Amino acid sequence: MSILGSDIKTVIIACDAGMGSSVMVASQLAKRLKPYDVKVKHTPVNEIPADAQLVLCQATLVDRARKNSSAPVIGFNSFLGDPVFDRVEQAIKNGEPLEH
Repeated sequence: MSILGSDIKTVIIACDAGMGSSVMVASQLAKRLKPYDVKVKHTPVNEIPADAQLVLCQATLVDRARKNSSAPVIGFNSFLGDPVFDRVEQAIKNGEPLEH
């Protein structure tokens, strides 16, 4: 299953209970995606908004995120430097399909 990067206008960074590392990821990703008019929001995994077009979360939260959202969910392993963030930016920048 895939989504076109050109269709993504809202990315959600979903977290568990804490607000530390995932807020930092949301802030960094927002800066990277700003040139493409993509908004990045941070939310608890159990409160993913209905307008989410793409959800990114730690790999351990993917199943929970999928239960709480109809949007594509992609997991990452590391808050810093995970290749998922580069894949997302590249797909949005080039309007390419993003596999999830």
